[in-house]
Amino acid sequence: MIIRIKNIKPLENYQLYIEFDDNRCVEYDMREDISTLPQYYKLATESGLWKQAKLDESRTIVFWNEDIDLPSDILYEYGKELAPSS
Repeated sequence: MIIRIKNIKPLENYQLYIEFDDNRCVEYDMREDISTLPQYYKLATESGLWKQAKLDESRTIVFWNEDIDLPSDILYEYGKELAPSS
């Protein structure tokens, strides 16, 4: 199954809000990734980069630049599920 993303929003404190095509909504915490994985370090050190999160054309990758990205299946599996909004 291909997991496609409908919407993303970078939040404060390196949290990423993700809404998937199946209407599941999660919040993914990037703080551990940033502190332990060198490829994500620039998200915390390069001014304004964090807020530049985008979706690729297939809507299966969140990316910031050519070196920093996250696949939708990781976000889907490890994101903290949020209660549906009313």
